[in-house]
Amino acid sequence: MPQARKHTSHAARQAAYRARCQQAHAKQMQTRGLPALPALPAMPGTSRWNAALKMAHALIEEVVSQMQDYFDERSESWQEGERGEEYQGRLALVEAALDAVGELTP
Repeated sequence: MPQARKHTSHAARQAAYRARCQQAHAKQMQTRGLPALPALPAMPGTSRWNAALKMAHALIEEVVSQMQDYFDERSESWQEGERGEEYQGRLALVEAALDAVGELTP
């Protein structure tokens, strides 16, 4: 026995599909804590971008903190050795990235 039609036409089915996709995207953005896009597509999503940059800054800040703790927990011979110097160079690069993202956040 055939199933009853949910939609009256193919266009109605496509419209329902697009609406479900938009709802799923909005829910995903909400779970990330980002504000919705502006109503007009020509307007930039500045508030959304600023929120994303703030989240990135906080995440990099956490990485720097954990990396510094890791470095501090190592022995003095490790810190002064070749691996310690390489690690400090990498930590300096991450701190530079933190400063760069910090300049972008309002």
